[in-house]
Amino acid sequence: MQALLIRMTRRIAICLGSLLSVQAAQAAERVTFVNGFSMDCQRHVSADAGHTRLLLDAEGKGYMDVETTSIATVEQVEPPAPLTSTKLIAAKGAPAEPMDLTQMITAAGAAHNINVALLQSVVSAESRGHAGAVSHAGAQGLMQLMPSTARSLGVHDSFAPEENLRGGSTYLDRLLTRYHNNVTLALAAYNAGPGAVDRYHGVPPYRETVLYVSRIIREFNRRTLLEQKQAAMATNAAMVGAKLP
Repeated sequence: MQALLIRMTRRIAICLGSLLSVQAAQAAERVTFVNGFSMDCQRHVSADAGHTRLLLDAEGKGYMDVETTSIATVEQVEPPAPLTSTKLIAAKGAPAEPMDLTQMITAAGAAHNINVALLQSVVSAESRGHAGAVSHAGAQGLMQLMPSTARSLGVHDSFAPEENLRGGSTYLDRLLTRYHNNVTLALAAYNAGPGAVDRYHGVPPYRETVLYVSRIIREFNRRTLLEQKQAAMATNAAMVGAKLP
């Protein structure tokens, strides 16, 4: 599948191959697997005697069948709030004025020539826009930086949104450069590490990484198409306005 992209400062080309698109638009259940990985879906139903079907959209057109024994728990969750409306505190525990996450992501993207829609998609997948997020592995903040990675990037407080975004976008920028702007490989390396990508000469065959990359690509394409539609509507409105007496 060839992804449709827009150009900002950096030209980005994506080829997904056989990756699955699995991000639900309005997830209502969170499925946690026995290996510790979790993903959101609309709901789950029985597929056959040994498999459970995870429905990924309201219409049931997108789904993924998994072995029932691989599922540890299923819990109800609230649909995530749109990333563009997320407000965060400037630092962990600080009674500071709320800062607009979208503005911070835009600034970080501009500083590192990273497509803002891509950066938004990464933040959404990593933390759902929660500055205080901590993973079971110990990754912290908006872009889920491991403490050792944060230190190497000069990030002193991973729970400070602007600092975390600066470090995360710096790291993503390095990966994009390393893999010659191949977003698929850069995202895989962000999740599984460059060593794994180099070892397998592509996206490593880890379930978590495959789902992670495809989820971000789907969200990236959705945001890109929305931006294009909004730009087209603005252009049409301007043209109509120019014709009015």
